[in-house]
Parts: sequence; structure tokens; C-alpha cells
Amino acid sequence: MHSDGVPFFYLGDTAWEIFHRLSREEVDRYLADRAARGFTALQAVLLSEMNGLTTPNHYGDLPLTDLDPGRPNERYFRHVDYVVRAAGQAGMYVALVPTWGCYTQEEDHRFFETHKIFDPGNARAYGRFLGERYGEAPNIIWILGGDRIPEGESLAIWRQMARGIAEGAQGGEDYAGLTMTFHPRGGRSSAEYYHREPWLTFNMVQSTHYRDSAPEDLIAADYCRVPAKPVINGEPGYERIPNGLRDPDDKLDEFDVRRFAYRSVFAGACGHTYGANELWMMWTPDLEPIDPRELVTPFLGADTPWHEALDYPGADQMRHLRALIESRPMLSRRPDQGLLALGPGEGGCRLQATRAADGSYAMVYACRPGQTLTVEITRLSGDSATAWWYDPRTGEAECLEEALPTVGTAAFTVPDDGPDRVLVLDDRARGFPPPGELGP
Repeated sequence: MHSDGVPFFYLGDTAWEIFHRLSREEVDRYLADRAARGFTALQAVLLSEMNGLTTPNHYGDLPLTDLDPGRPNERYFRHVDYVVRAAGQAGMYVALVPTWGCYTQEEDHRFFETHKIFDPGNARAYGRFLGERYGEAPNIIWILGGDRIPEGESLAIWRQMARGIAEGAQGGEDYAGLTMTFHPRGGRSSAEYYHREPWLTFNMVQSTHYRDSAPEDLIAADYCRVPAKPVINGEPGYERIPNGLRDPDDKLDEFDVRRFAYRSVFAGACGHTYGANELWMMWTPDLEPIDPRELVTPFLGADTPWHEALDYPGADQMRHLRALIESRPMLSRRPDQGLLALGPGEGGCRLQATRAADGSYAMVYACRPGQTLTVEITRLSGDSATAWWYDPRTGEAECLEEALPTVGTAAFTVPDDGPDRVLVLDDRARGFPPPGELGP
């Protein structure tokens, strides 16, 4: 939530390469599109993975002088300043990643140049520089990490970078005014390494780019941790990325990204991050080949310029997820698989349920047409319930029953005219508007 108590739904987009690849005019185009589609945050990397230390940005500027974190290039960071301000003007947060994880470890990447440039000492100094520069920006969320497992010295590097950010932004080792998390490797969570760290405000999981991934399992595990901290899926499978990063003829689609999104949020996430294959790298044909040694072209099967990939259907459908959650009291929402009288089932179309703590509403995500959902209707408050089917493709709601008695169990059959639906059950006495619509 915001500091005044107003709920905040984190709807992020992975724009990892925006500082590195786009001009200011292109940044404006990107932000206008994402703001219009209801996104509230963009995730971006200052020292990017795609040869970000040695390939200059659109204006010919490298981020560091002589690969030295202690010598940031003022011209490069002026461009970053522009993006941060423009995002704020568009009503969006920048989830700022100080560096991709490859620059904190020794590694030999298949495609990109890697240079271990950080140690605990210069990581703290670099963090202090960033904290001083962006600490007063009202639209910054900090994301440490960058798709790597912290081990050995890198465990201390991230701690010291967080400490430096706090010193630069707050004038001391006080994390209370900062919102900060850690982006882990695929199939993992920040909680595995830093859950009890004072700087970790909320947890982040990466559920991988496999169609059969189960993001709800990662989310559910973190939701139950002590001390309680919010959790979000910061990198699910991207729209139009090869399944498992392998076969360019088998790409994830909008149905896949909806499944990842609804199952993550209903399992307890405080929002969700969308991603698209060509958007994360801001792909254009001139980006190829990534590395002449490999002659891999196109990279990850990319075939659509980023400004056209803005229109991928899954991106536009994310607004319906946000609208659904915001149409009910969102801070009282809890995961509740106990709502499912016959259990969630198995496989990639497991049912996922969520419910208000006071029983005023409940929702079940289903993705198998013709499937019968049997719910414990007694878990709702009041004597009768209103039942709806909500279409996550369109945001349209169809009323099924206006006065369903809240006695025993109730069964519903998923419509067969589309792959997925959300069953919404409301305490009739509460007078909620149709799902996806805001009340008075």
C-alpha cells in the first residue's frame, strides 16, 4: 500500500534493457503505451546483461568509465534520470535493478560479455551513489540481484549494496523508507537467501519460462514464511518466448501468461509482473547477431520489433487482472484452497482459489473448459451469494445466479467457449459491482 493506506497493485513489465537500448522518444512511446494498459511499474537494469558495460546506449554512452563502479558516467545517468522522471509523470514506478548479477560473479556466459567488477567495498560505494541520486525520487522500488544465485562473496556484495543505497538515500543504515527486494535465479525465491534481512521489504520469485511451471507453489511457500512479507512473481514465463528457452517453434502464448498471472496472484502474490520476449531486450533486427561466435540469430526466436510487441494480447489482458482485484477489498484477500470441495486437481490447469478473510467474496481461477468446480459455498458470509463468470481475456462478467443460498456446496461448469474463466462469488448483501468494475 501507499503511505496513506491506499492499496497498490503491483503490475510490472520487464523492460530490462530500456536504459541501454531506447532513445528518449522511444522511452516516451513505451511509457505511454504501458500506462494506458494499466501497468504500474517497469523493471529495468542500470548495468544490463546484454553487453551492458561495453556496448553504449542509444546516445553512445557507457555506464562506467573503464569498467569501474566508482566512476559512473554522468551522461549515461542523465538518460536514466530522464526515464525515472518520465515514468513518474506517467504514473508508474521504476523497479530499479542496480546491476545484473553477472557482474558480481566470475562466469563465462554463452552469449554476453561478463566482467566481475564488484566486491563488497565498491558495491557499497556504488549503492551510496545510487541512493544519493535516486533516494528522493518518489517512484523508485529497488531490486537487487539479477538472475543469479548469491553465493560466496556475492552474498556480501548484495548486502553491502543495499547498505550503500540506504546510506545514500537515508543518510544512514536505516531501511524503513526504502522498498527493496531481490530478483533470484529461475525456480527460486529471494527468501532462500535474504528473507530475514532488514533491507528486504518483500520477496520476489522467478517461476521460469516453462509452460508446465507451477508459480503458485513458490508464491504459497513465501506467503507462509515468518516474519510475514509480501511476495510477487517478478519473472514468470514471457509471452512469445520459446518454451523452456529451447524450441523457437514452441512459444508461450497469452493463455500461458494468464495462467501464470492468475495462479500467482490467487496463491497470495501482491501483484504480478508480465514479460514479453522481444520487450525485455527491446529487440530490433539490428540487434543480431548477439554474439558472432555463436551466430545465434534471431536470439531466442525473436521476430517482432519491440514497438510492435507492445500490442501482444497477453499484455493488454493484464489490465483485467488488476481491474478484478481492485474491484473488491484487496487488502483482505487471502489464498484459500479449502474453498475447493474436491481439491485443486493436478497439472498445468490446477484450480487456484482466493477469498476475503471476512468471507465477503471469493474467486477461483479455472483453465479447463467444461470442467466442473465444486466449492464450499459456506465459506462465504451472508445467507446468499451472487455468482459470476469473469473472462480474463476481455474483462467481461456474466451473472450466473443472483441469490445462491450459502448452504453446503455448489457446482459450476466452466464455459467451453474459451480456455479460462474466473468464478467470482460475492456475499449478496455487500452489493459489490460486477467483477472488474469499481464501485461508487
